[in-house]
Amino acid sequence: MKTKMFKRVVIASALALVLAACGDEKKATTETSSTTNQTTETTQQAAPKTVTIKHGSGETVVPLKPEKVISFDLGAVDTLEKIDVDIIGLPKANLPSYLSSYKADKYGDFGSLKEPNFEAIHAAKPDVIIIAARQAALYDQFAEIAPTLNLSLDEKNYVESTANNARVMGKIFDKEAQVEAEIKALEDKVASVYEQTSNMPDTALILLVNDGKISAYGSGSRFGIIHDALGFKSADKSIQVSTHGQTASFEYVMDLNPDYIFVVDRSAVVGNSETSAKQVVENDLVKNTNAYKNNKIIYLDPNVWYLSGGGLKSTTQMVDDVQNAINK
Repeated sequence: MKTKMFKRVVIASALALVLAACGDEKKATTETSSTTNQTTETTQQAAPKTVTIKHGSGETVVPLKPEKVISFDLGAVDTLEKIDVDIIGLPKANLPSYLSSYKADKYGDFGSLKEPNFEAIHAAKPDVIIIAARQAALYDQFAEIAPTLNLSLDEKNYVESTANNARVMGKIFDKEAQVEAEIKALEDKVASVYEQTSNMPDTALILLVNDGKISAYGSGSRFGIIHDALGFKSADKSIQVSTHGQTASFEYVMDLNPDYIFVVDRSAVVGNSETSAKQVVENDLVKNTNAYKNNKIIYLDPNVWYLSGGGLKSTTQMVDDVQNAINK
């Protein structure tokens, strides 16, 4: 009897040991699995999220919601401001008056639009750099420092290109809904102006004044939004598209006899002349035009039309300028 009792005790003890071992193994497996999951989650959380963006110089992977942004594209600056995204700096030379708040010391100064300070840019360690046409030739130098986006504007499709660039920034900064609302507001303004001009017989001529001389711009040019998107009929459909415009004379302006003359005063923002655009344009020859006689010579803000453009704010102001010209 005692032998049987002893055997039972031994068997029970052995079974308990086996069960305890299984429990420890299961616990160890669970703990290992838990640790592995935690490590995976931590790794996933630590891995930065990115997005691939197609742009004027190729395709670039950029971080989502980058914190340190440098922009040489002034239109991009005003779009970012519109959607409540701040930057760490920009080129402060020839900064447009409507972006004067960026003169503050909190923003880094990275040179001029055509002469970037690469040493300062490198020292700032940006997460992303935004450039446009004026800096496109220097793309590789920017890209060596940080992911760089070339958001050069397609001037032949001004409003559409502005909208597409805004969508890029909406995607990067998780502001897509806000961007779409702003684009809708801009497109509604454009459509409203176009509806008016499409029923007008009036013709328009766009002039750039620089150091006492004039050049003409037409459809497809840097100021071609007036014709292409806002519907003004061109006083001269044969104007050649050129960055600096087609050289023109005042006899040419008089012979065309446009109903509207839109003037961009480059000298006012680069400081190369003491003579105002009004003094240059409103001479005895131009006084023979319908534009002068009907008080339809419109002096556009060169801060927006020449220095900047292509942003949600600047393009909206452009549309408003043309609307005000119609109402004048």
